[in-house]
Amino acid sequence: MSSAARSLSEPQVLAHAKRRLFPDDESTAYAVADTQFSVDEWLPGRPVDAAVRDRLAPFNHVRIGGGYPDLVGVRDLESELLAVERLGDEPPLIAIEAKGETSGGVDTQRGILQAYDRLHEANAAYLAAPVAAVSETDRTLARELNVGVLGVDAAGSVDALEVPRVVGNRTTTEATALRFQAGAQGVADASFGLNHPKNYLGYPLAHYAVGETEALLSEYKVVSAVDSARQGAAFLGLIEDGVGAEGVALTSLGEEVVRFATARYGTVEAALEEFENWYRSGKRFVDLAPAWGQLARRVLFDYEATELLVRELQHMHEDGITEPSLVDVVEYLHELHPSFTVELFIRGTDGVRSRVLTEDGELRHAALEDGSVYHSPTVFQLKAMLYHAGILTDRGAEPSRLEPLADVWALREPV
Repeated sequence: MSSAARSLSEPQVLAHAKRRLFPDDESTAYAVADTQFSVDEWLPGRPVDAAVRDRLAPFNHVRIGGGYPDLVGVRDLESELLAVERLGDEPPLIAIEAKGETSGGVDTQRGILQAYDRLHEANAAYLAAPVAAVSETDRTLARELNVGVLGVDAAGSVDALEVPRVVGNRTTTEATALRFQAGAQGVADASFGLNHPKNYLGYPLAHYAVGETEALLSEYKVVSAVDSARQGAAFLGLIEDGVGAEGVALTSLGEEVVRFATARYGTVEAALEEFENWYRSGKRFVDLAPAWGQLARRVLFDYEATELLVRELQHMHEDGITEPSLVDVVEYLHELHPSFTVELFIRGTDGVRSRVLTEDGELRHAALEDGSVYHSPTVFQLKAMLYHAGILTDRGAEPSRLEPLADVWALREPV
């Protein structure tokens, strides 16, 4: 075995592979490493370098195929990494199994077989291993099983020794969690910055109206935080950002908001005049402006996370949990949709997931009692919007003021 192979532990191999396949400057890519890599020490006497752990973060325990891949993510890969035969508009779901040097060598064959198993649900799968440990026999086996092989050298360079083909597979809840985060409506790096749905409803109206969008939002006292309004409108599927001559285009849902406004007021400008009446009002939106509140409810239900939350809160109500706390909700959801729950509620930065999740992906109850571990766009902004739309009984709270055991997540109108 060469010194190059001996120098690379499994976490190091995986970190280099992640850097190659999911670079930091790729805004539409999202990947998580398995929770087993959040440990301080990988093998006895071999600590995991903090830089390696930072590279691998965020962590989650995502079941794909018959097990939990070392790394799973979503991204459109270049042709030198993937033989792309597009099976739809969505980028492929990619699973990686890493193997590093142990006292018994590098078990490349086992890694290939594990990667092959992931193809039951992933669109592409790879073995990542020290390049000196990959034999011609390994490469032949990988080709036969349609598994990619990434060779990693001691300096961190990653070469695609075998390139897999994209395959089509059924979508699972676990896979959906990663696609959700990688898409425009994910909550990983961008977020809802405002907590009132009117701010997002006003954006497609101002965009459609004659004049500069930012000036109109200010003139009609819709919102001053224009960038946050634009970002949230994209999250809710009202606009597509970064397209067209103006950089923004209305979606079919955004066009429906315009139709609603013109049907009631004649013009979008007349509709925007109504927004001044709601300026800085703390009253529940659906009570203040019932028709607009119902429109907000319609828009929010088009947001993937809303449907899941409402469905499971209804089930909790049926189970006799009528006023669940935030901790109750997270623990309940985690039993049913573990990956989605972690992505939606738990921050992926500052080592938070290492505090909240065990190496096996289980929740640590004590950590959930700390408000700082929660993702603000979910527990503050999204919850507040669900309150204004008449879906939840209580408003959201910023993580700095959040008391998870007392924070109630109950449906206003359970059925």
